[in-house]
Amino acid sequence: MSTYQELKGLKVKYLSSDTSGDRIKEGEVFYNSTDFNLKAFVSTSAWHSSGSLSLARRGVTGAGTQTAGLASGGGTPDPATVATEEYNGTGWAVGGDLNTGATFAAAAGTQTAGLKFGGATPQNVEFGETEEYNGTSWTESGDLSQARQNLGGCGTQTAALAFGGSEFAPTTNHFDVTEEYDGSSWTSGGAMNSARNGMAQSGTQTAALSAGGNEPTVSLTEEYNGTAWTESGDLSTARVGLSGAGIQTASLAFGGTTSGSSGDRTTATEGYDGTSWSSRPSLGTARRLGGGAGLNTAAVYHGGYTTTDISLTEEFSSSLSATTAAAWSSIANFPDSRAYSAASGGTPTSTLVFGGYTGSGLGGFVSSGAEFNGSSWTATGDYVIDVVGVAGLGPITAGLGCGGYKDNATNVATTAEYDGSSWTSTNDANAVGQGAKMAGTQTAASMGNRSGDTNGHEQYNGSTWTAATDTPVAAGAGAMMAGTQTALLMYGGEESGTRNRTESFDGSSWTTASTMNLDRRQGSHGGTQTYAIAGGGDSNPGVFANTELWNGTSWFSSANMGTARFYQVGGTSVGSSGITGNIAATGRPASATLSNTCEEFTGETTATRAVKTIDFD
Repeated sequence: MSTYQELKGLKVKYLSSDTSGDRIKEGEVFYNSTDFNLKAFVSTSAWHSSGSLSLARRGVTGAGTQTAGLASGGGTPDPATVATEEYNGTGWAVGGDLNTGATFAAAAGTQTAGLKFGGATPQNVEFGETEEYNGTSWTESGDLSQARQNLGGCGTQTAALAFGGSEFAPTTNHFDVTEEYDGSSWTSGGAMNSARNGMAQSGTQTAALSAGGNEPTVSLTEEYNGTAWTESGDLSTARVGLSGAGIQTASLAFGGTTSGSSGDRTTATEGYDGTSWSSRPSLGTARRLGGGAGLNTAAVYHGGYTTTDISLTEEFSSSLSATTAAAWSSIANFPDSRAYSAASGGTPTSTLVFGGYTGSGLGGFVSSGAEFNGSSWTATGDYVIDVVGVAGLGPITAGLGCGGYKDNATNVATTAEYDGSSWTSTNDANAVGQGAKMAGTQTAASMGNRSGDTNGHEQYNGSTWTAATDTPVAAGAGAMMAGTQTALLMYGGEESGTRNRTESFDGSSWTTASTMNLDRRQGSHGGTQTYAIAGGGDSNPGVFANTELWNGTSWFSSANMGTARFYQVGGTSVGSSGITGNIAATGRPASATLSNTCEEFTGETTATRAVKTIDFD
């Protein structure tokens, strides 16, 4: 018997604004009493960029979900790497290394119960090795019966499927072999109808999907039911080296190349409904040989090859809200080119840069500075000495500078306060040195780790400096800072073996925290003990543009800077869920001595749900 609700339908909700109905579902109609319109919430589908892999690579695996992904192996193109990275929906963090480096392997499972199988060794020799991941480390398990690379894979750690693949010669010796994994060993399954490699894959051990592949490329699609493969609707665009996500009846296929390994990369994305493929929004960057994972409404695509190996990550989402990825963008150039300056800046719209060097030798040391108001730079009062490697903090109406290397070739402990227009000298720090950073305020500042005092830590009360608890390791100059005197975060540093360290201070003692994904010093920094940023910097092997964000527990990757550099400075802003802004002003790029280039970081945001007004005309 039908219910009243089934006969009469649902009541149209009466809302005062488009965002006031938390329980409104996609497609549900409501009346906006403010603008007198009948409306409905509609979903949007699109790819957007996200935090990059720490290591650029092709032939990387993909497993897990859009909010808990797993990437392992790959190469640039040779040697194959053992690197594993874990994705949290925003960026990547370093995981446990594979036991054997592998490129063009297949994967299955989740971030805490992953599986990697097949692939090629650094010598481009395919193998059948299988490894299981527990969220921390990899353990070797039973080998595939058929050694191969560029194969397809799907399923779980205890019920996986491996199919197709090839020997190293990419245009010959393709396989139609299917194998099933039970958590310890592989057994033969039904052969594919067409031997091929480099295809998109998705689904489970008993309901798998394979699409495209081979050289020359094909558009063929096959479905597996746990026993046999059956041909289904072809892709609209034949291609090889593509990736996939989803289940057998609701899948995505994306990227690849349309004419073999030397052909054009494509942004094409197609969706499968269990019978046929149709067009979906295109990738932002055309590429092949990346790793794919997730669902057809929430996929992630990472790494791959354009004309070079890349670290780019993109997410595909079909939802009521739209995400704008974190990004660095160019802002007004600084008045001159310089590096190793200090910044007394509270936020990206209120930053003072002072000191540093504008040329070679001691004669290049300067005391000049300029303020940024969010759109332009204006020269301001000089610092009390010509100095490089001076520490600074803000806001610009109550700034502080200390230490550095003076133009008479000596390290100093000089301290000065800024009132918004001019500097006034105050009491010296207890130790001399350059390359320190500061956090806190003008009347409650912390400064730590510098040349000549590599594990030192001092606190300022608005008048004098007092020695505080030394840091656990002697990181030397270039360590970055965020937070306050009683909730302090210090990360990175100069000395080998300490450049990825993270330590937190509670006002009396230090605690070692999770390390950064990359070694670095002298990068963009700032924030709080809970939310901090590390952008760019240098280490061994050199200067880079990678950005990492701290969430109070661990570091994860974010958008790369436009210009790789170190010795840059600026202000930082923090929101309720993370870093919302950061300035990277001046510095030393990899290809030049000094720079006047400035960039601004904007954190990831999610817009309110899409609303469509119903027009009856």
